[in-house]
Amino acid sequence: MKHEGSYVALGLKTWNTQIDRADKLFGGLSSEEILREIAPGKNRLLYLWGHLTAVHDATLPLLSLGERLHPEFDVAFVSNPDKSRVDLPSHEEVRQAWKRVNAELRKGFEKMSGSDWGQRHSAVSEEDFAKDPSRNRFAILLSRTNHLSYHLGQAVLGRK
Repeated sequence: MKHEGSYVALGLKTWNTQIDRADKLFGGLSSEEILREIAPGKNRLLYLWGHLTAVHDATLPLLSLGERLHPEFDVAFVSNPDKSRVDLPSHEEVRQAWKRVNAELRKGFEKMSGSDWGQRHSAVSEEDFAKDPSRNRFAILLSRTNHLSYHLGQAVLGRK
């Protein structure tokens, strides 16, 4: 692909922009504000932030960038709906996990070449990848960026 590097650069720029927006939005919330629901009876901002952290954490092994740092977040923020558990990680625990996970992703992304992004991700078999090479690491970056954007749109509602 002739423009592979520019596509990857654009994808990473978009990812970083969304991470920066999330940092600003969630990082500016007090311990009281983080418990607001995005709408009456809906997820709280803490749950959305924890959910995003868990999904980003799961991206590390998916892109062969290392092991998960916080697999315990899945029970609180992925496998169960908000308010179904009383033992959620604290505001500060989510903040620290978010920073750590995204720092590891950025570090891994910096080491990846354009051709690395075109390789299969760890959730697809070699046989399936041969049939559909679009199931690659770059597709994961795009889908995770879209996921982040979607939840940031929800989180904005909770700020009001």
